[in-house]
Amino acid sequence: MQLCSFLRLILDTLHDIVRLSEAIVAYQQQAREKEQKVAEIQKQRLLLKEVGREKLMHIHDMRSKLKVKQTTGEVKMLEEMHAAYEKERKITSVIQNVLQCIIIGSRVNWAEDPSLKALVLQLENII
Repeated sequence: MQLCSFLRLILDTLHDIVRLSEAIVAYQQQAREKEQKVAEIQKQRLLLKEVGREKLMHIHDMRSKLKVKQTTGEVKMLEEMHAAYEKERKITSVIQNVLQCIIIGSRVNWAEDPSLKALVLQLENII
């Protein structure tokens, strides 16, 4: 009887050991699966960081190109404005010369007439 109860305790202990070993194996399997999931998530985060960096670089490149286009456009616009100004200045100069020639050719004494005098002197100051 003692032997039977002793054997029974040994069998119960062995069953407990087997049950605990199976639980340990199951927990170890779960731990490996979770480690794999963590590794996959880390890989995904790394890929997302790379994609984010690439997007930021793309945005930076686009902004740089846009600035170059804007600068080029501004320079072009300033050059066009300067050309238009020069053209207008030349036209104004020609008109002034024509008016001065008309006044001189009419043989009117413009220095005595205050309105003509103001006009002739004003023509010299426009340019």
